[in-house]
Amino acid sequence: MNERQFGTRLTAEGASFRLWAPAARRVDLLLEKSHAMRRGDDGWFFVDVPGVQAGTRYKFRIDGDTDVPDPASAFQPDDVSGPSEVIDQASYPWRAADWRGRPWPETVLLETHVGTFTKEGTYRAMIGKLDYLVASGITAVELMPLADFAGARNWGYDGVLWYAPDSAYGRPDDLKALIDAAHLRGLMVFLDVVYNHFGPEGNYLGRYAPSFFTEAQTPWGSAIDYRVPEVRAFAIENALYWLRDYRFDGLRLDAVHSIAELGEIPMLRDLSVAVGRLAAETGRHIHLVLENDDNAASLLNAGEDPPRGKYRAQWNDDYHHAWHVLLTAESHGYYRDYQRSPLKDIGRALGSGFVYQGEASAHRDGQLRGEPSGELSPTAFVNFLQNHDQIGNRALGDRLESMADPRAIEAALAITLLAPMIPMLFMGEEWGSTQPFPFFCDFRGDLAAAVRRGRHREFAGAYAKYGNEVPDPLEESTFRSAVLDWDALDETAGKKRLALVRELLAIRRREIVPRLAGTAFGHAQAAENGLLTAHWRMGDGATLLLTANLSDGEATRPSRKTDGRQIWGTDSGKTMPPLSVFWHLGAR
Repeated sequence: MNERQFGTRLTAEGASFRLWAPAARRVDLLLEKSHAMRRGDDGWFFVDVPGVQAGTRYKFRIDGDTDVPDPASAFQPDDVSGPSEVIDQASYPWRAADWRGRPWPETVLLETHVGTFTKEGTYRAMIGKLDYLVASGITAVELMPLADFAGARNWGYDGVLWYAPDSAYGRPDDLKALIDAAHLRGLMVFLDVVYNHFGPEGNYLGRYAPSFFTEAQTPWGSAIDYRVPEVRAFAIENALYWLRDYRFDGLRLDAVHSIAELGEIPMLRDLSVAVGRLAAETGRHIHLVLENDDNAASLLNAGEDPPRGKYRAQWNDDYHHAWHVLLTAESHGYYRDYQRSPLKDIGRALGSGFVYQGEASAHRDGQLRGEPSGELSPTAFVNFLQNHDQIGNRALGDRLESMADPRAIEAALAITLLAPMIPMLFMGEEWGSTQPFPFFCDFRGDLAAAVRRGRHREFAGAYAKYGNEVPDPLEESTFRSAVLDWDALDETAGKKRLALVRELLAIRRREIVPRLAGTAFGHAQAAENGLLTAHWRMGDGATLLLTANLSDGEATRPSRKTDGRQIWGTDSGKTMPPLSVFWHLGAR
């Protein structure tokens, strides 16, 4: 995996073009004139062309009748079906050249969507908000997927050209400028990548490389066959490309439970090993995070640095789902699995990681879900109250602020931001934004109609209740409605919530982060009266103790001795006010 196989490379004389097209009889490179490509072993076609420079645009012609972009295109200035552009990845003048990243325990994530984070919706515009993020206590920005997608707007999970950052947000050097500016301020930058499927429009691989796919299906399209060496290399090289050429500090792998892991050695293991090799060679902190509905604890090891087959952490959907049920009482879909006692489920997530660690899931028709996770470090879990999915996969794209008591949300934040797991916020959550984040895309014709039909099936009840109030995902106005309103920061409620989050994150930075290395799960307990207690043995031997009253009434403090310093909460004697949270740090 040391030498990249896919994509165009600039040489001293010009450029070297390569395409893996095992089903093609003939391939021609289309520049100002056509160049026949030589067929090599295992379906590779190649040609070296002198005089080619950065900025040159090109396509491949398959069997004389189908023109396609480079599947490893570095940039698509005219969208997914246009010509690819040759990019000189070595030309960007990095200013933060000595940046090596930050240790994982220091991570406080903010998930963002480039197109809606600012009014301009560009990489360059995001730079103007970085100082604000640093002042707020954020240490890492996570970008939703950038792989080139069809149309002018998309969440990013319909990407078809994995190596090309979408032109809707700017050029490759603009993305590098954003990452460079973040590093100069001490901010890490993560990228969400999708290796379980290709988007529905602009993917031509089936025409000339059908062995990319298996007969299996994911919820979004044909499964990818990682038993094929070239296919496996395509994904692993892509991960290394983002980390090496763009200097991302980490990757979040989307929905890996939908990757068809066939064969003896899983692709996920090979990818982690390859990234670990890059981290060791460069002396960088590089972090790999999973989204995995299977709750496979065996894939995780927060302390394995650099990676050697494992992953730093997993987004803990269990933690979110339990809180959502407690705060909203919703019971549809996967929330069915958290109806019996959401408070106890929150306690289990705080006390041992996952809620589902091998139990039967109603949402999965009684199938067992998960593996025991209590032996892992708490930092193997990314905990959150909102993210793009949990907001956007609602009919109205409404945030938690529109359906829950603000006092209860603040109590949940006081727990989430000070617990020893890695916290994550969704853009605007830090000031209590009520801006919706509905699903949006920019398809045309039959595909657009299919998206609309699918949404009507999925949200039939909402359409019956709200009618035309349900946003049309194809309309530009739906996308525009998701653009953050930064003026809300100046409102009283926004100032109050941001002050709370900043105070909590300052306490986390001062009291929690220095003790996280070596921290172990302890015990958590939830009572029927709304009391929640939990404790953890921190890496320096101290005990972190949580006591919370999540009910609407006063509660008597538990009798447990709470020696040590109170680092959050106002002491009220033997009783605890409604929706109050207390944190102590010291001896048990």
